[in-house]
Amino acid sequence: QVQLVESGGGLVQAGGSLRLSCSASGSAFSIYTWEWYRQAPGKQRELFATITRSGTTNYHDSVKGRFTISSDNAKNTVYLQMNSLKPEDTAVYYCAADWGTPVPERGRAWGQGTQVTVSS
Repeated sequence: QVQLVESGGGLVQAGGSLRLSCSASGSAFSIYTWEWYRQAPGKQRELFATITRSGTTNYHDSVKGRFTISSDNAKNTVYLQMNSLKPEDTAVYYCAADWGTPVPERGRAWGQGTQVTVSS
């Protein structure tokens, strides 16, 4: 099994920046794809950024040009750099990872979520 732990949320003014981190722990695993989701009050959880093990990234239009997803495979950690934050970015942010082991075993893990609040 793989566990994910997030850090880095908080309160920031509009136009500001925050950096989220999400680290994976477990035994003899590899992360194939990292994903960032967010869920605003009263709304569905939405996928907005992904990165593969080879470094291919994809973004939802709502964050393109403002957010950057990156990962460190050696540290089993994904990062989300958020710039030019807007009040509509306020949400609980979740990381997720598709992982595998040599057994082979495959699975999907979720972080605990971290609150990001952007004030106007």
